[in-house]
Amino acid sequence: MARVRMSDVAAVAGVSTATVSLVLSGAGSHRISAQTQARVREAAEAAGYAPNSVARSLRTQRTGMIGLLSDTIATTPFAGRMLAGANDAARTHGRLMVLVDTDGDASRERQAIEALTGQRVDAMIYARMWHQVADAPVGLPQGSVFLDCRPSRGSWPTVVPDDRDGGAAATRELVAAGHRRIAYLDAPKSAGLIASALRHQGYLQVLAEAGITPDPALHVRAGTDAEGGRAAAGELLDLPAERRPTALFCFNDRMAMGAYTAAHRRGLRIPDDLSIVGYDDQQLIAAELDPPLTTVALPHYEMGRWAMEVALGEREADPAEPHHMRCPIIRRDSVGPPPPWSGDR
Repeated sequence: MARVRMSDVAAVAGVSTATVSLVLSGAGSHRISAQTQARVREAAEAAGYAPNSVARSLRTQRTGMIGLLSDTIATTPFAGRMLAGANDAARTHGRLMVLVDTDGDASRERQAIEALTGQRVDAMIYARMWHQVADAPVGLPQGSVFLDCRPSRGSWPTVVPDDRDGGAAATRELVAAGHRRIAYLDAPKSAGLIASALRHQGYLQVLAEAGITPDPALHVRAGTDAEGGRAAAGELLDLPAERRPTALFCFNDRMAMGAYTAAHRRGLRIPDDLSIVGYDDQQLIAAELDPPLTTVALPHYEMGRWAMEVALGEREADPAEPHHMRCPIIRRDSVGPPPPWSGDR
């Protein structure tokens, strides 16, 4: 079947080929009436016209492709919403996102950057699965957007979750319910996680606002999986009644899942005897626990969309200052008032 040409569209719409070119390229939006533009687009769609992308890229020096380089986002379910947000933004603006996962391997990153620049992508996004400091890979074009990671050097447009505010939101939820003995189940210090320190800062901030003196015994570190959460929660729940926490703020939902197990093994009911708040709103965990877990959501979708809009030039960003995306509280059924034995009611 013969390829539909621009002149064919012009004949159907009753306009010149030049007018069709201006309308379909977007260059004539201020010079051609809305009625004529609509007629041209309807004619192009009816005729099945597809622009010659190669010729267009040679003319405009733009390919309409954005490269997204990540460590393991595409191969793990946890942060996949970042990809959905970035891809939706690209599609909204008529662009194509090209994704490459490298497992964080420096040589693979260099190869991927060479391949993407060889394909003449219009811009690049450099993403990591969790909030961390990252070195810019060799050859990463200046102006590339950092997603869910902070550059170790230089100024780059950057978006990260506001983990300090998220830690404050989790703690504030428990304070609002009447709790005063609130424990923080934290990640190991050796892990060096940015989010760990920031969430702890938010926790301390809200305790201070509420006039609650922090108890060092209620800040416990353990592995960030269910086993770590179970062990840390068990240690706290075995304290004498006067020192035992009535509420737990967990570094992530997997630790919260382990805390549920520790509570159930001791005959404690959630939230009647113990309130728990998690972090991440992790798929297949938070909403599936019994009772469903109140948690803080990582704004993966919103961060992905923000990064793509900056890469496309649809949104402005200050390369000198990371953009902190708010982490909202997701209320479910794991928070209630303190139990009667605590004396806090």
